[in-house]
Amino acid sequence: MAFDFKKEYKEFYLPKSKPSIVEVPKMNYIAVRGKGDPNAEDSEYKASIGLLYGIAFTIKMSKMGDHKIYGYFDFVVPPLEGFWKQEGCDRIDYSQKEKFEFISVIRLPDFVTKNEFDWAVSEAGRKKKTDFSKAEFLTVDEGLCVQCMHIGSYDNEPRTIELMEEFLVKEGYAVDINDFRFHHEIYLSDPRRTAPEKLKTVIRIPIKKV
Repeated sequence: MAFDFKKEYKEFYLPKSKPSIVEVPKMNYIAVRGKGDPNAEDSEYKASIGLLYGIAFTIKMSKMGDHKIYGYFDFVVPPLEGFWKQEGCDRIDYSQKEKFEFISVIRLPDFVTKNEFDWAVSEAGRKKKTDFSKAEFLTVDEGLCVQCMHIGSYDNEPRTIELMEEFLVKEGYAVDINDFRFHHEIYLSDPRRTAPEKLKTVIRIPIKKV
């Protein structure tokens, strides 16, 4: 049976619908950076998703080809995630989506080294006749965060974030978004097939002890 990160690491992918504090370990990702409103037609964000999945499935399906990756095990491609920020802001302002800067990511299994990642980028480009050079091998050590499952549309996320911040005040913590620590979302639902009110999104925010 293919390894499923969501099932094996429920503490990071399936939190409850109430805020909790979590220590997130270092993880490696396929990453594509960009700017602008993710909902805009021909947005950089939408383009990034195709690049991420192109590389992720190249790695997953390497088992079918001649290139053998040391330590490979079959896996379910992890969900799409995003790190978000806005210049000069220590919070996310959903009314100014055009000011978003993002790092769109998909988690990599630990057996994927930088060399194997570079092979996958080259192989995906060769097979799909597409330029994958914007993709990078990114290591993120998030550390201490607050997280919560948000159920509903993306535009209603501020309600959940407000609950998270109220929880932080009671527990003696504060939001710690800066140039190195970002607002983080994990998208567990496909918005093309799921009603907005049923979308499931993990919201994760870096914090510090007050």
